[in-house]
Amino acid sequence: MNTQPFVIRFLQDLIRIPSPSGKEEQVVRRVAQEMDATGAFDAVWFDQLGNVIGEIGSGRVNVLLDAHIDTVGVGDRGRWEHDPFAAEIVNGQLVGRGAVDEKPAMACMLYGAAAVSKRCREQLKVYVVGSVLEEDCDGYPLEHLIEEEGVRPDYVVLGEPTDLNVYRGQRGRMELTVLVRGTAAHGAHCDRGDNAVYKMAPIISEIESLHARLRHDALLGKGSITISRIESTSPSLCSVADSCTIYLDRRLTRGETKETAIAELEGLPSVQRVQAQVAVRRYHGVAWTGRAVNREAYFPSWVLDDDHPLVRVALAAAEEVNPRPPRLGVWTFSTNGVATMGRYGIPTVGYAPGREELAHSVHEAVAVEDVITAVRFYTKLLERLALQV
Repeated sequence: MNTQPFVIRFLQDLIRIPSPSGKEEQVVRRVAQEMDATGAFDAVWFDQLGNVIGEIGSGRVNVLLDAHIDTVGVGDRGRWEHDPFAAEIVNGQLVGRGAVDEKPAMACMLYGAAAVSKRCREQLKVYVVGSVLEEDCDGYPLEHLIEEEGVRPDYVVLGEPTDLNVYRGQRGRMELTVLVRGTAAHGAHCDRGDNAVYKMAPIISEIESLHARLRHDALLGKGSITISRIESTSPSLCSVADSCTIYLDRRLTRGETKETAIAELEGLPSVQRVQAQVAVRRYHGVAWTGRAVNREAYFPSWVLDDDHPLVRVALAAAEEVNPRPPRLGVWTFSTNGVATMGRYGIPTVGYAPGREELAHSVHEAVAVEDVITAVRFYTKLLERLALQV
């Protein structure tokens, strides 16, 4: 059976359904509908967070294929050359929000797993997951699935864009704040106050210098820190600021942790001098099911060794189906692997169509031929894993 028209039609349907984080209900229901329509899945359900899960087989090795189906917004619609929700095919490229990050993986994983449902069901138990809230809180949807739904995979394959290469790691990240307190006073008597913004100024300068000396890793690259926002409070616009807060995006390379990142900031002379408060932010959100989410905004780095059996099997599958030789790589951004490999040590790799640098941009598009290649990859990967059981 030629599944190409079904895959592309399904992918277009997914792109045409807006699905920002926390508002994915329509798109996960469309995924469940397609899983049921294939007749390949033994069970299809939604968990309490709103992830959609399709299950195939009863083997002793559990394989989880994960594609998050939430997206970021479109920003200024006027900057898009094509309607971001029309899912047009232009010169062999399927265009739209989510066309890279990462609705193609959802379509490809679903049909790739369905194609081997009869051949591998005695060796493998395959979970195909359309995860939610990833853009807001990466890792949490799979952390929930493992901790609260009892789905514990032996292997995980992520659908973040890799341009048909095999990825096996990423830098981590965390969101931090630095708070400085001052004393308010009327602006006409500013010398009676203690301006928190002025007290923050040397901290900002030292953080800029800190960035230059952060650790570098040959594979994952350099750690980084940058100020993303600054806020202050005062009784009025005619008053001395009584507090100032900066928000930091901290990217963690291999060997850096939450503890080391906090210690670096707390050790800055300017932070110690004014007794500034360093804290890790928390993510607060609500899933489309109404479930509240409260999670520390810390997402550890992770790397799976080149010679791990899952990496070797994935690379062999890619070599078999790819139009060009695949390479091993790592993502520059964060993924759900911060939970599976970063927190739980579950072997995790990634493979999907689409170029990472197009994610979140007004140029988001994926080659139709690469989508079809990815379907074949997931089929071959599962076949190869079944042979090893």
